[in-house]
Amino acid sequence: MAPERPKGAGAFPIPVEPPGTLKSDPAALYAALDLGTNSCRMLIAQPKGTQFHVVDSFSKSVQLGLGLEASGRLSRSSMARTVQALRICAKKLKKHRVERMRLVATEACRRATNGAQFMAMVKRETGLALEIIEPEEEARLAVISCAPLVSTKTEQLMVVDIGGGSTELVWIDLTRVPRIERPKAIMRLHSGFLPDQASPFAAARVVDWISVPLGVATLRDQFDDVKNDAARFALMSWFFEENLADFAPYAKEQAVDKFQIIGTSGTVTTVAASHLGLRRYDRNRVDGLRMTSEQIDKVIREYLALGPEGRRTDPRIGRDRHTLIMSGAAILQALLRVWPTNRLSVADRGLREGLLYSQMSADGVLEDGPY
Repeated sequence: MAPERPKGAGAFPIPVEPPGTLKSDPAALYAALDLGTNSCRMLIAQPKGTQFHVVDSFSKSVQLGLGLEASGRLSRSSMARTVQALRICAKKLKKHRVERMRLVATEACRRATNGAQFMAMVKRETGLALEIIEPEEEARLAVISCAPLVSTKTEQLMVVDIGGGSTELVWIDLTRVPRIERPKAIMRLHSGFLPDQASPFAAARVVDWISVPLGVATLRDQFDDVKNDAARFALMSWFFEENLADFAPYAKEQAVDKFQIIGTSGTVTTVAASHLGLRRYDRNRVDGLRMTSEQIDKVIREYLALGPEGRRTDPRIGRDRHTLIMSGAAILQALLRVWPTNRLSVADRGLREGLLYSQMSADGVLEDGPY
């Protein structure tokens, strides 16, 4: 006699986990918006261990600083484009019911004579209250965002953020910090570049920092009248280097094995993507990649050989960046000429990530563990 089939046999098993992605808890969500000279970018994320998990994002080229170099003002068309992008950001923030957020504007709004009026216009048109931050805070946020990429072997660290309207450089001495603590020491800079005397932790010492009022857009605009492609590139690179003279570690030799440069910008990530031959950008392959000076020089030589038309159609560069890539490459080459290194760490991260880490660190919601 055949055994009796158990009751319920053949039925679908009860799922161990609910189907689909669980909705994020709005109480745990943070937002960061970075309105730069070229782009408007936003992240909405929630804390996850020592890092965060991105729930939603937005990025659009708005060219807010177009024409700023000549007029000193934000143009009506640039402001209109930017407001349209910020309306989308406002809808996303409302959709996710985000309460903890920092929304900042940088160099274009700092320099424009009508920057404050534009902030008032944004508030009126979108309901978003953006703040224009100072160069020191911009530099500090860029440094914080790169904390997970800091090697425990690094004793001297330089973080470079090549923006649209300015370039921030921060030099940090980590020799007094125990190796395992070095990434966390960078994260603790969220409270300022000067060490907290009451802190029980060994502090990262900021040797010097500088905000050079030259980014990919402003540098390009200054040499737009030079028609020869190679000559324009060389002039941009040497002109940028001249602006580093007031930076304390300028032309100071470093022990290569204990020195790390981290580059965070669209320029650096584009060069990395070109080096990898990516026809479709992949953040997971780019973020944290280490490139040698020779590899970077090879990519830059390829860009020059392509010429303006070749760069415009090169899928590795992209339509939004082809007019800016050579001014960014000129800045990058100047830095590697001054501080030769066999490793440049590529960071696909910046102000948005720094803003999120800073907020979450201040609220104590990130776990205290290894990065």
